[in-house]
Amino acid sequence: MKRDPRRRNTRRPRRPEGDGYTEEMSALVQLIDVSKRYEDALALHSTNLAIERAKTTVLIGPSGCGKSTLLRLIIGLITPDSGTIAFDGSQITPSNIDTLRRRIGYVIQEGSLFPHLTARANVSENLVSRYPIELSGGQRQRVSLMRALMLSPELLLLDEPLGALDPLVRASLQKELKEIFARLRQTTLFVTHDLAEAAYFGDEIVLMNEGHIVQQGSLADLREKPSRPFVSEFINAQRGLAEL
Repeated sequence: MKRDPRRRNTRRPRRPEGDGYTEEMSALVQLIDVSKRYEDALALHSTNLAIERAKTTVLIGPSGCGKSTLLRLIIGLITPDSGTIAFDGSQITPSNIDTLRRRIGYVIQEGSLFPHLTARANVSENLVSRYPIELSGGQRQRVSLMRALMLSPELLLLDEPLGALDPLVRASLQKELKEIFARLRQTTLFVTHDLAEAAYFGDEIVLMNEGHIVQQGSLADLREKPSRPFVSEFINAQRGLAEL
């Protein structure tokens, strides 16, 4: 999964229009009072969150807490019921989402490879001449991740990309990805349910529950200064990490 860092887009971020922008603004993505409802269920309560440039922000929490909903809102697969989402200072709207998507990489757990295309074609849409069905889970995820990274996305969205892999393959890919993120100063929003993975990748850990952001900070912040009992319960449920 080596990639030439010289291909990284090194242009200065353009100065967006709109009130509230400053040269010191470091957030690439900003959610302001964003909520989402599916019929009678509120998937995401009014949420404020900033995704900092050149850092890995990890969303973690139990199933159904709103992690994947938040990613889908940013990539424009669904639209918020209230609030605004800004990318590089510009509000995301139906009229500009297609343009903004070209600046974002998106990988889900199964990788979403096209089964009728070879791995080479999936990436260039150039590595091997086998089809996805002929690849292992780890190989398929490598192809998916390379496809997302090859255009030097300003933002990389990862929705549990390593969750279905066996422990040895998962550990190897974790190491590769962390090295790539550091070398490229990649802005990444990473969804996982695994606290060890969150601690390994995250510059900032955002713990969610029932559509709310419960607490954010480092693992030490969550462990030593829990904002409510749920934080300690979540950490203690993932045995072994309480001692880290």
